[in-house]
Amino acid sequence: MRSPRHATRSKLPAGVSAPTVLYKIEPEYSEEARKAKWQGTVVLSLVVDEKGHPQQIKVAKALGLGLDQKAIEAVEQWRFEPGKKDGKGVAVYATVEVNFQLPPDN
Repeated sequence: MRSPRHATRSKLPAGVSAPTVLYKIEPEYSEEARKAKWQGTVVLSLVVDEKGHPQQIKVAKALGLGLDQKAIEAVEQWRFEPGKKDGKGVAVYATVEVNFQLPPDN
């Protein structure tokens, strides 16, 4: 299986830097999605807190077949460099895209 790709976006007030991913766990394919050869993108909305932990993770765009939950379980374990304002960590809303794509031989 090819590793899922990830993108992170944030809506930031003036003077606040965006959080960046420091550490991430790759999500696994659900058995149901693998059997169905299901591919696509799960979009999650969340808050990266002032310590860089993801909080309040919600599905903004579902993919189904268990992949939404797999994306959430992985992102719960991610760690971020938090957004900063005046050099201090601040909580920031962010959107994370988790792309699931099977290799050509599956």
